[in-house]
Amino acid sequence: MEQAKRPLILIAVMLAMFVAAVEATIVSTAMPSIAADLGGFSKYSWVFSAYLLMSTVTVLLYGKLADILGRKPVFAFGMLLFLIGSWLCGLADSMDQLIAFRFIQGAGAGAIMPIASTIVGDIYSAEERAKIQGYLSSVWGISAVAGPAIGGVLVATIGWQYVFWVNLPLGVLSLLGIMIYLKEPARNKRTKIDYKGAVLLTVALSTILYLLIEGGVSFDWMSVPSLLLATLGALFMYGFIKAERVSNDPMMPFEIWRNRAILYANLVSLATGIILIGISSYLPAYVTGVMEQPAAIAGFTLTAMSIGWPIASVLSGRLLISIGYFRTSLLGALFLIVGTTLFVLMRPEFGPLWAGMSSFLIGAGMGLTSTAFIVSIQSAVSYDKRGAATASNMFMRNLGSTIGVALLGSILNSSLLKYFNENDSNLTLESVNAILSAGSRSGLPDEERMMLQEALELGLRNVYSLTFLCALLSFMLIFGLRGLKGVKPDVK
Repeated sequence: MEQAKRPLILIAVMLAMFVAAVEATIVSTAMPSIAADLGGFSKYSWVFSAYLLMSTVTVLLYGKLADILGRKPVFAFGMLLFLIGSWLCGLADSMDQLIAFRFIQGAGAGAIMPIASTIVGDIYSAEERAKIQGYLSSVWGISAVAGPAIGGVLVATIGWQYVFWVNLPLGVLSLLGIMIYLKEPARNKRTKIDYKGAVLLTVALSTILYLLIEGGVSFDWMSVPSLLLATLGALFMYGFIKAERVSNDPMMPFEIWRNRAILYANLVSLATGIILIGISSYLPAYVTGVMEQPAAIAGFTLTAMSIGWPIASVLSGRLLISIGYFRTSLLGALFLIVGTTLFVLMRPEFGPLWAGMSSFLIGAGMGLTSTAFIVSIQSAVSYDKRGAATASNMFMRNLGSTIGVALLGSILNSSLLKYFNENDSNLTLESVNAILSAGSRSGLPDEERMMLQEALELGLRNVYSLTFLCALLSFMLIFGLRGLKGVKPDVK
């Protein structure tokens, strides 16, 4: 790799990470407006779940394909699919259409983040990676959580459709940069693609996701549909694990999980994925619906996370060299515990400043942990496994977000329905749409408005309680990284 081209490739990678991370969260701030325009609050979580499901399922396949076919062709395919899906999402005129197009968008997004990170692992040494991954994580953090602020401005000015169209030109620039400047070594090894594993994993996750979203809403948790879905999900997941163990070229090579750095980093990433999606998906609904703040303010409460994330990411790159993976990750987990605790204690009268402060601490925790994990994982494997190893970490974080948005959405919907029933109210989940914008909220009777706000506050407090438990679990799991001192030479 020519040294002169590395900065150009790095810029292209940073653009790719920006568009993928922005699109994962920019829709958060726009969702109250989208729900008010298209209707369908009961399908609110499916807009996130559709994107996350497909990006989670495909990330392992893309990671494996990148090791087999090369980074460039797989990245190009994923980026093009992502851009087509983004364009279609802006054209949706119903919630069902939007969900369908988010499936397409997510199927492309699964290639962008892991392959972009893998490319950096290819062109920089282990020592250089500690600093570069800090910059990349900060870009990811800025884009992922500045997205809601951008979304708030777009919704307030030119319309929610542009939250899907805003990154189209940036995606094209990133694609051109990678295709023109990245030169890869020739590949002579012929391997088969694990389509069987991909299908089994897709069916397993889709089944489990549907159960988590609709359980307690469309059917009771203790019912025949719940039992059937749980059984099918477990059977398909068992089939996936069994197929991967006997495959010569599995989507997820389980031997890499024997490495302690990969095992515990991935388990923590599962838990932090739930935290991240829980905060980014539902905080705008709290700020707009309960605190009665405009969409732009709701976006800026999440933007506070984008301040903490890059600061912590750059700091993490330096701490990795001086104090090691374990202490750096443990510090990040402490920030996550404090941040989620503040969200549990949050009340409407505390105002958006409290929400912003809590978001900042979550961002700091994510910046410290995510950078440490990527650097440690890429230093623990050889070139021909780096794509799959990086993808495994992205998979676990995406899986956490996928499970999280479904589970948290179910908790929220169940809490709302329980509150309405206990208060003998005729209100439904769709009634919540009315408090998500100032115009519709002003037309509500005071008693109905207060009841809806109290129900939403209670439901979201239950959501934040689960994120606190995930932060506590992350803290305990990180003790499995004890003994990893710092950046080590690449494994050849």
